[in-house]
Amino acid sequence: MSQAILEPPIVVKIGGSTLGGNDTSLQDLVALHAAGKPIVIVHGGGNVISEWMQRQNLAPNFVNGLRVTDAPSLDIVVAVLGGLVNKELTAQMQRLGAPTIGISGMDGCLLQARVANPDLGYVGEVTAVDPAPVNAIVSAGFIPMVSPIAVDVTVASDHAGQPLNVNGDTAAGALAHALKAERIIFLTDVAGVMDNGGRVIPRLDARGAEALRSSGVARGGMLPKLAACLDALADRAVPSAHIIDGRETGALMDCVAGKPIGTRITA
Repeated sequence: MSQAILEPPIVVKIGGSTLGGNDTSLQDLVALHAAGKPIVIVHGGGNVISEWMQRQNLAPNFVNGLRVTDAPSLDIVVAVLGGLVNKELTAQMQRLGAPTIGISGMDGCLLQARVANPDLGYVGEVTAVDPAPVNAIVSAGFIPMVSPIAVDVTVASDHAGQPLNVNGDTAAGALAHALKAERIIFLTDVAGVMDNGGRVIPRLDARGAEALRSSGVARGGMLPKLAACLDALADRAVPSAHIIDGRETGALMDCVAGKPIGTRITA
């Protein structure tokens, strides 16, 4: 087993839609690490997956914000998330001066899962997290860059041990809970969680977040984000979850500094 992290880390979920333009997310992550903050990054890459699927004449399909993943799609998901996107982001962080190690959720059985719904194909529902690989990386002074690919641990499954596609938000929430993170921050391409009038809701508790999910006010990609926030906050494992616009200059630093930005969710 690895040495435990002495200070709870900040878990940050980044997606391809937030990188570019005025975005300073990677620079902010490097600055936080340089200031002594333990950082754990979980990345997505849905846009890149869709692009590569279309190159193979495969049509992307989503149900409640989750990508339907058949066998040909799974090959692309693993190659893109575990390879292309993970290594590109790792390289970018290292060019900025931050020692970063890119891993997938399969490595060291970090993310363990079962098939969530046969209708979704090879989409995993996280059943357990072993934080030892991440603890070891952080304790050694590195930033883990985690791709959301889990290992199927269903004993009775014909596919036990194979990779499963896990939504990046879901993976981040489960990992933050297991690490008892200082906070979890989702960098998105919207200003925060919106009410039914399109206004940002600055603060929510768990009950309010669940109400937005069940009432249909929250839709599409916001559904797994809210579910991941609730997962992280369960049993008060993580004090707060934040959904912010990662495209804004300095957004991540502002959030960590406690400035009012996006939506803050607490138990």
